Amino acid sequence: MAWLVAFSQPSHRCLSLTGLVALVLFSSVAAVSDKSKFDKMVRFESGSYRLGTDEKDARDGEGPSRLVSVKPFEMDQYSVTNEQFRKFIRDTKFRTEAEKFGWSFVLEPFVSEKIKATIKESVQGAPWWLPVKGAYWRQPFGPGSSIKEMMHYPAVHISWNDATAYCKWAKKRLPTEAEWEFAARGGGQQGKKYPWGNKYEKKRMNIWQGEFPDTNTKEDGYHGVCPADAFKPQNEKGMYNMIGNVWEWTSDQFRDESGGQEKKYVLRGGSYLDTVEGEKNHIARVTTRMGNTPDSGSDNLGFRCAKKAKGKSKSKTEL
Repeated sequence: MAWLVAFSQPSHRCLSLTGLVALVLFSSVAAVSDKSKFDKMVRFESGSYRLGTDEKDARDGEGPSRLVSVKPFEMDQYSVTNEQFRKFIRDTKFRTEAEKFGWSFVLEPFVSEKIKATIKESVQGAPWWLPVKGAYWRQPFGPGSSIKEMMHYPAVHISWNDATAYCKWAKKRLPTEAEWEFAARGGGQQGKKYPWGNKYEKKRMNIWQGEFPDTNTKEDGYHGVCPADAFKPQNEKGMYNMIGNVWEWTSDQFRDESGGQEKKYVLRGGSYLDTVEGEKNHIARVTTRMGNTPDSGSDNLGFRCAKKAKGKSKSKTEL
């Protein structure tokens, strides 16, 4: 099996490094905080809209756009945080896949020189991703790192399997892809490039600015993952960091246009290492998507939860 690399994002289920094949399973599950603002969910009424884009640079199934409908649902206003994730772990004694397999992927700039000296493998096509022993949600950059000062940051190194386990514990579920984009658009903004409109704004999302992967000018104020509540809400419904910061899992299976046979699930939103142009990674926009195996994870993979909305729908949105 070969190590699959989707531009900026490695796939962890199968890893082929300098002739070696190492199986990687990823993890991270988040947990619900004690009545903090990060527990808030936002309600969306039923509606129909065109998911995806008709732009010529559409990739990974972004296009063509197609008409979809959603029923009333609620979605977390924020990505699941380390604080929430820790509560889940303490309550269930769950072990993430990264813990079971003993390592996870970390972006090269965040790996200490001491740890780098021990790494002999490299990822063909994406050398900025390093397999770091001991990296998982509690040690996001490997041994010696900690989430002590990052409790309100998104939990990362999260696999689809881990996220699903967390959602079950929280009596929620992963959002469908249609729900995710509907929420990112604020239940509106049909055809807009970003959750807030068509114009790029530097301090509205955490992405890579500068020449990737060598230079990040940090015009948005961050290098790497930022707090789940960084920046002002990205749309009128008050949703935070739907675009940029960390990729987020959905419940939809991904159809691999490259012909791959491995089962994959859809990730949405892009992350801190994606850019406006997407020349070496992904374009940071509301339709950005990719697929990865359910055991994959890294320091830029997270999630948020959804659930069926209770009560009658107030109105139906037609876009």
